[in-house]
Amino acid sequence: MASTPQQPPDGRSGDLQKPGTLGNGPTSSRSDVSKSPGLSKRKTPAEPPIPILGVFYAFLLVNTLAAAFVPILDCDEVFNYWEPTHYLNRGSGLQTWEYSPEYTIRSWLYIVIHAIVGKIGSLFSSRTTAEFYFIRLVLGATCAACETRLLSVICKTFNTRVGIIFGIVMATSPGMFHASVAYLPSSFSMYMTMLGMAAFMDWRGGLKTGMGIMWFGIGAIIGWPFSGVLIIPLLAEDFVLSLMTGDISEIVYRYLDGVIRSLLVLALQVAVDAFFYHEVTVVPWNIVSYNVFSGSSRGPEIFGTESWDFYIRNLCLNFNIWSVLALFAGPILALQFLLHRRSTTNQSPIRSLVFIAPFYLWFAIFSTQGHKEERFMYPAYPFLALSAAIALHTILTNIGSSDPARLMGKIPAKLKLYVVSLFVLLALDISVARTIGIVTAYRAPLQIYGPLHEDRLINNEANVCLGKDWYRFPSSYFLPKSMRAKFIKSAFDGLLPGQFTEAKTGFGFFPGTWLIPAGMNDQNLEDPGKHIDINHCSFLIDSYFPNLPSSDLEPNYIEDTETWEEMQCSAFLDSSQTTFIGRILWIPDLEVIPARYRRRWGRHCLLQRRSRTA
Repeated sequence: MASTPQQPPDGRSGDLQKPGTLGNGPTSSRSDVSKSPGLSKRKTPAEPPIPILGVFYAFLLVNTLAAAFVPILDCDEVFNYWEPTHYLNRGSGLQTWEYSPEYTIRSWLYIVIHAIVGKIGSLFSSRTTAEFYFIRLVLGATCAACETRLLSVICKTFNTRVGIIFGIVMATSPGMFHASVAYLPSSFSMYMTMLGMAAFMDWRGGLKTGMGIMWFGIGAIIGWPFSGVLIIPLLAEDFVLSLMTGDISEIVYRYLDGVIRSLLVLALQVAVDAFFYHEVTVVPWNIVSYNVFSGSSRGPEIFGTESWDFYIRNLCLNFNIWSVLALFAGPILALQFLLHRRSTTNQSPIRSLVFIAPFYLWFAIFSTQGHKEERFMYPAYPFLALSAAIALHTILTNIGSSDPARLMGKIPAKLKLYVVSLFVLLALDISVARTIGIVTAYRAPLQIYGPLHEDRLINNEANVCLGKDWYRFPSSYFLPKSMRAKFIKSAFDGLLPGQFTEAKTGFGFFPGTWLIPAGMNDQNLEDPGKHIDINHCSFLIDSYFPNLPSSDLEPNYIEDTETWEEMQCSAFLDSSQTTFIGRILWIPDLEVIPARYRRRWGRHCLLQRRSRTA
């Protein structure tokens, strides 16, 4: 639904301006919108501008810390994105079935973009890990720029306090801490969501529907196709507004503008993928087809399912109090309108609902799906943060009332300030404790590969083997160029990645992208050819947890000191022996903390085979 644009903070006319052509053409007045029932303007005093550069630096600081310290929480990020990038830039890498020319459900355009960034990073250092962290830093900076752009528009469209709260949620939430630098299409879609939101939200100078469609289109085409769903409420507002003002031809032009821009991006993607796969394919359609229309023996549910409340629990962990506010933003706005018949921002309640509706839509769709993963929520994170900001702002406006006829007006101002401050500080403390908890508990896989880069080993051709900890491998970027990651048999009975072929002579550019690999399938069926004999392993990655029983398939290699010696180990949280609070929050290992509440630890280790001649 739509509402009239409100009086801008600078006091100029609030009449909406619209483009007269597909591009930046002449504009014309839309003051007749204000005459529609239920759509009225309200003047608001000018608000001081926020320091945009300072906001960007704040976001950049947080995202830089994330790039440096956050562990990789999803093995899909490693095997589907870091490994193909390593193949393009370094000539070797692990290959999943999704990149087989038989299935083509991953686009090489997304990889190429990051590979170019990585190549630039390699100019500063020859270390492979330097390229890894440089890509992360660029991802963090990109996210910071998108966050800053959206925050700026929120401040000008709603009001400064909504923008500030939005910034606090985005900068401090554990969910954003890892989503901001995750090398995942869902994170890329999240970036584009922020730019698309800003385009639809910002009516200054005319409607920017074409630009908004383009940004959401890029997010859906290069990133994750399903993220396009988020645009539906925003398009509905634009469509209803055009119906009310009789500008049907204008909306056709705006829609065509956005669609044409998106199709140009799709054409580029098809061309790039045709180069790598040696066949014409439309990857976004392949992704939708596999996930929606592939039948019971295929599709996402063969990789596991979760209960209906998975995302409620997950969002409470990653956004704590803010997630509750976001979920109740709709009822809070409805109560505000029913009780007081006015808005608390520069926008009408209807327009506020337009921008919280995408979060509800996304949450409802994915809660009904059997296969659930944390990263599926990433594209909706900006809408969650905005919903929480609008909800808290509405509550604060009512709490801050000084009208003696109302209950809140009778409560001392200092007491209200203390309560609000306590609420915000509690949210910040929980967020910080959760973030530190994640970093300290699960960062070990990023810390143990250093000895392989010592001068005595860095040029050795050797296999670094992965057993039960295969899904914790942080990517080939942590191995010297001469070493390869290999898999040994463990209790896992699904399909492991294979190797991109490293053949060069006679096969042209990047033959691993178009030669059909052996042993791939789209049903997660195990391929024994993906394993090697442990006797061919010079190094081994293993974890030891004191109370975790070993088995024939998963022995405790760390304790086999006759065969293996520890090169480097790092503490890894033993979740089976740690209490619920210790698993979700950081608890310092201090003597004053009762022993039963402290976190319990195992070890994640890099092992080297002892000399067979010793």
